[in-house]
Amino acid sequence: MDLSLTETQEEFKKVAQDFVKAEVPPHQMTQWYKNKQTFQPQLVKKAAEIGWLGMMLPEEYGGAAVSAMDCAVVFEALGHGPVPGPLFTSGVLSAQMIFEACTDEQRKALLPPICDGSSIVIPAITDKAAYWGTEAVETRLAKTPAGYMMNGVKRFVFDAEAATSFLCAARTEEGKIVFVLVDRKSPGVTVTPHVGFFVSVAQVRFDRVAVSPNDLLGSSGASWATLEAALDKALPILSAYQVGATQEVFDITCEYTRTRVVFGQPIGRFQRVQDHCVDISIHLDQARWATYETLWRIDSGMPARAAVHEAKATASDGYYHGTNYAHMVWAGPGTDYSHPMMAHSVLAHTLYQYLGTPGHHKRLMMDALYPRA
Repeated sequence: MDLSLTETQEEFKKVAQDFVKAEVPPHQMTQWYKNKQTFQPQLVKKAAEIGWLGMMLPEEYGGAAVSAMDCAVVFEALGHGPVPGPLFTSGVLSAQMIFEACTDEQRKALLPPICDGSSIVIPAITDKAAYWGTEAVETRLAKTPAGYMMNGVKRFVFDAEAATSFLCAARTEEGKIVFVLVDRKSPGVTVTPHVGFFVSVAQVRFDRVAVSPNDLLGSSGASWATLEAALDKALPILSAYQVGATQEVFDITCEYTRTRVVFGQPIGRFQRVQDHCVDISIHLDQARWATYETLWRIDSGMPARAAVHEAKATASDGYYHGTNYAHMVWAGPGTDYSHPMMAHSVLAHTLYQYLGTPGHHKRLMMDALYPRA
């Protein structure tokens, strides 16, 4: 297993690092997260111009046909920001879902606008709060003479405020889960941002929303298995983003231990402070190697489903616990919302349960490794 970066991947990494320095400086980033203004249209536009939206898609649909490792290198660098906005939700997850589920005609119509940033498609999958899976889909899709009518409430939709349309999971009258594309401006669609210790999250209500048969993904609305196929490629990219964010937390925390002087010496000389930095490092390394082994498996054409769930579990755990250990080092200064630690902290708490908690993915990992009859 060779996890070293190629020359091209090093170039991708350098471009993304320069983007973060130029477009997401810490003083500006902290204000975005503090004020929950994480959708910045100019960032999406510039990311599209560089080619980061839908970059794993074939060129015929507007993508760059790069490998999973190529894409992950970019998103790990973006995690250092942490760069906010729908670069993952629309440019990776929705793009992969549409590619996996749709007919060729739908792909040609839907994917190029995602890649050029003119269309921002946000997944709205589950209805229950922190639950993930088929049992958490409660939105109903009923037949009407003109097509369908949808009713339901997606309580926690990540990047909802950026959406031009939503990619929704709904349950038919027969109990089957299907996926439909709903224009945000459709009558009956209401987006209500959440307040609290998370970021980029809103409730999306669908109240008697008319849905055309042409808005179903694929020929019959696709299925949950289609979503799982898309997640197999998308989750490692999100994990790489979290790895980059955890690395940034580790870097700024270690630098602080060298420059903060107490009792005439840097706090990094105190054993308990060192313990906290070691704990961050352990979580970071665990997440990094699980994620990059997964990417290697995907690009090598090897079975990767168990590894995908392991990567998501360790990356979410690593970012969440890494920020907690870092707060123990930073103490008071790290609790100021103008400090980068608070942006990382609220994002780590948000991503901890996004697309399934670590506990959920650990169970799925075991199911993949040891299938039950």
